[in-house]
Amino acid sequence: MPTPTVILDACVLYPAPLRDLLLWLALSGLYRPRWTAMIHEEWMRSLLKERPDLARDRLERTRDLMDKAVPDCLVAGYEGLIAGLSLPDPDDCHVLAAAIHGGAETIVTYNLSDFSADTLSAHGIQAQHPDEFIAHFLDTDAAACTAARKQRESLRNPPKTVEEYLATLAGLSLPRTVVGLTVFSGLL
Repeated sequence: MPTPTVILDACVLYPAPLRDLLLWLALSGLYRPRWTAMIHEEWMRSLLKERPDLARDRLERTRDLMDKAVPDCLVAGYEGLIAGLSLPDPDDCHVLAAAIHGGAETIVTYNLSDFSADTLSAHGIQAQHPDEFIAHFLDTDAAACTAARKQRESLRNPPKTVEEYLATLAGLSLPRTVVGLTVFSGLL
């Protein structure tokens, strides 16, 4: 089965624990994540608005590390498609344009209502909540549990117990993911 190509919307890159889990899953070969410079700018701008105590250069470092860790992650050349697209939130047309141009089957986003199923299906694309997206891998591939373990083990400041790690994910509206990982808590 081919590895699916997925656009990660800015809202799933904003909370660091979710971003990191999505990246660990990708590095495990479960899917091919893609994003754009515009998506990067959006998540960094949102995070700085919420957390003005953070330094922009630290977020730019995170952006650069993401781009380096995932080969061919940046979608470019999609901008010409934006004007011809229509979504409930016009500010999200760049995400759909990137998905079309980047050959993505899925857009992972918390903002499902912003991505009309009819509009997306016309392009062979679907929108998925991150919980549904991650839980699918937990149901079908042991590598997902290994990726979650690696993420938890990489946490150093502060380190987290399995229970604390699962509580963090629960706080990100990922109930199916938490249930799926709880089954394997002895392996985390």
